[in-house]
Amino acid sequence: MFKSNENNNLTAYISHPVCLLHEMSQTHPEAPTRILAIEDRLKETHLYEKLEKHDATEATNEQLARAHDKAFIDNLFAKEPSEGFFQIDADTTMNPYTLEAALRAAGAGIQATDMVMQNKVKRAFCNVRPPGHHAEHNKAMGFCFFNNIAIAAMHALETYGLERVAIVDFDVHHGNGTEDILANEHRVLFCSTYQHPYYPGYAGQSIKSKVVNVPLPAGTNGSVFRAAILTQWLPELTEFKPELIFISAGFDAHQEDSMGGFNLIDEDYIWATEEICKIADRYAEGRVISMLEGGYDLPSLGRAATEHVRVLMEEKAEV
Repeated sequence: MFKSNENNNLTAYISHPVCLLHEMSQTHPEAPTRILAIEDRLKETHLYEKLEKHDATEATNEQLARAHDKAFIDNLFAKEPSEGFFQIDADTTMNPYTLEAALRAAGAGIQATDMVMQNKVKRAFCNVRPPGHHAEHNKAMGFCFFNNIAIAAMHALETYGLERVAIVDFDVHHGNGTEDILANEHRVLFCSTYQHPYYPGYAGQSIKSKVVNVPLPAGTNGSVFRAAILTQWLPELTEFKPELIFISAGFDAHQEDSMGGFNLIDEDYIWATEEICKIADRYAEGRVISMLEGGYDLPSLGRAATEHVRVLMEEKAEV
């Protein structure tokens, strides 16, 4: 069905300058500086030069429609401002660059999928914004417009005929949009850890071989987080045997990030990424595509995301 990837260890880095132009206000936490915090740290650690860098292409309406209602897509474009801002909800605002950035963010996941499935790279990290995992089938919310990872997963299923795709989400907020869009898609296993009770305030029940929702209380530290992955994610992922793994990579569960109430540290993200990659190496020829979701404290975001990428690249940590 697809060619072996065992001799290809390149990792793609996909971003786009327009992702820096989308802005919801000067004080909004989902800010352009998030992308720069990661990119600057990657350069400081000399990982950036080793990545295969690409500008994100735009997703098409047909690709968006695999995850979203057509009327919802048309309505977003109808509301696009030529200047100033248009308020979607209390947290989510469009400026004149938002929809192009959102199309590039969704397109990055599709592009990464094509590169991985066509054996051009082994793994990919998409440093893009706006994020996507709160965007539902017919609703933009929580800083999100299009559900980047659900769109990419549907592209993988429909274009490459995959039978088993896994999405793992370790953002501090539940990926309600991803669950909403893919709830009836039997070819996808969705695993999510998140703070509860917390935004968005609702999640479905876990369903064998389809959904693994793991609500955790405020104050959760690395040992509790790791135990949840070991006992709840990994057995399901092992039984599912995914042919491709997507990561909704949110770093707002970090102890230095005031957006959430978890107490994870850099090493917890390293460990989680290593465990995910082990599953990918066992069942998916190592194929992993990671897409940026949350993470709002810039120093911890830069560090944790860089160490996450280091694991994807199979580079040894600095001593």
